[in-house]
Amino acid sequence: METILECKKICKRFGKKQILQDVSFKILEGDILAFIGPNGSGKTTTIKLILGLQSIDAGEVVINGFNVEKDFVKAIKRVGAIVENPDIYMYLSGYQNLKLVSDYYKEVMDEDIKRVVSLVGLEDRIHDKVSKYSLGMRQRLGIARALLHNPNLLILDEPTNGLDPEGIKDLRVLLKKLAKDGIGILISSHNLAELESFCNKVCVIQEGKIIESTDVKAFKKEQDQYLFVVSSTEKIDFKNISNVKEDSFYFHGTKEDVAKLVAKLVKMGISIYEVKQIELTLEEAFLRKMGDKKHD
Repeated sequence: METILECKKICKRFGKKQILQDVSFKILEGDILAFIGPNGSGKTTTIKLILGLQSIDAGEVVINGFNVEKDFVKAIKRVGAIVENPDIYMYLSGYQNLKLVSDYYKEVMDEDIKRVVSLVGLEDRIHDKVSKYSLGMRQRLGIARALLHNPNLLILDEPTNGLDPEGIKDLRVLLKKLAKDGIGILISSHNLAELESFCNKVCVIQEGKIIESTDVKAFKKEQDQYLFVVSSTEKIDFKNISNVKEDSFYFHGTKEDVAKLVAKLVKMGISIYEVKQIELTLEEAFLRKMGDKKHD
């Protein structure tokens, strides 16, 4: 898959304070990357550097092969973004809002407006005033606007803020569809439970430094904890076990330790019904990485 976005050791300082230090990560076609971290960790600053809204002190941002600072127009050409709340005119209809934006692009035609309206599911309400829209509908209109010029990179800052469960569900379905079509998506959000349901990559930033960038599944795995379900725990008195019940216990160790324990249990005549590596929720894994610091 092609790399759409790559941040290479980007640094940013405001006065004497180092905000970002060697921030590096990438997004490929079809990736939905959860960009998470505590308050003040540098998420919004990173997004602004990617979009060319602030200058980069060191390092580089490359979008579709173009350096944002050296070749801004070409780099940003296929980028759509919503930073905080979508900037929408409430007294106009959804269609009129999209038409205003389309006038900025020579290549955007009425067919493109119809395309994005259908994509976000607003066909029945597109000619209503935005003031009559629900918050979820406004968010979908904002995404439609960001998609008008057919970008292959979509950047969303807190897209689920204020949305009810139905609005969040609609957004989740839409983002999955966009990713399936090859668009790379970066989402900064505090709603980790929701991000877990549709993101395939996660990038964690703390105090301006990336502490982990990996697949969501790998991030959630508790590398040294396993659940054993067995016929009996009556004779079991081993080191590194916890939460012992009549037919199960947790074991802390490496894969090699697990293999040795399995052999030992078999030798003792204890039947093993299941051995499962424990997978945390995204929020649990995040809090462990942060040392249980509260996330934003």
